[in-house]
Amino acid sequence: MGIHLNTIPQTTITRSHYYTHKIFLFCNYILLGAASSCIFLTLSLRLLPSVFGFFLILLHVLTVAGAVSGCAAASSGTNRWYAAHMAATVLTAIFQGSVSVLIFTRTSDFLGNLKSYVREEDGAVILKLAGGLCVVIFCLEWVVMILAFFLKYYAYVEGDVNGNTTAMKRTAKVQQGQDEDLKDWPWPFQV
Repeated sequence: MGIHLNTIPQTTITRSHYYTHKIFLFCNYILLGAASSCIFLTLSLRLLPSVFGFFLILLHVLTVAGAVSGCAAASSGTNRWYAAHMAATVLTAIFQGSVSVLIFTRTSDFLGNLKSYVREEDGAVILKLAGGLCVVIFCLEWVVMILAFFLKYYAYVEGDVNGNTTAMKRTAKVQQGQDEDLKDWPWPFQV
């Protein structure tokens, strides 16, 4: 399941882009592990989940899907996974934060909605472990979104996988044209 940077030639990317890519993948792997652990913790409260438990598990499945799409977006040179990854990351971050607040503020009500078969004291401990993982997931989702933005920025600045830097060349030409247009303006606009 390891993803390698063999699709991007090492000579065409900067060192900061390379390390940002590695940290991005590492954070997505942590997200995969934390969301999977939350699924198992929820299932340990009741083997066949209630409707409320089903939606909690669905949230963690969406987190896993977002992390997988993030790994796919980072390892492919195309932009088609980027929008899906960002949408899934934003939604899961919002819901993970909400769930963690509910778990820590209303533990007994939350446990009652899950209709757990476990003793209430043990269920509260398991639920607070899941809540702690939800906080970790919430924080990591925002880190992943920032890193995805930087990866998109690096891809724009450095060009695509084939080394074409047409976007930056086009921007430089527009900037050069604007600079020439501003030469005739009064002092604050002269370059």
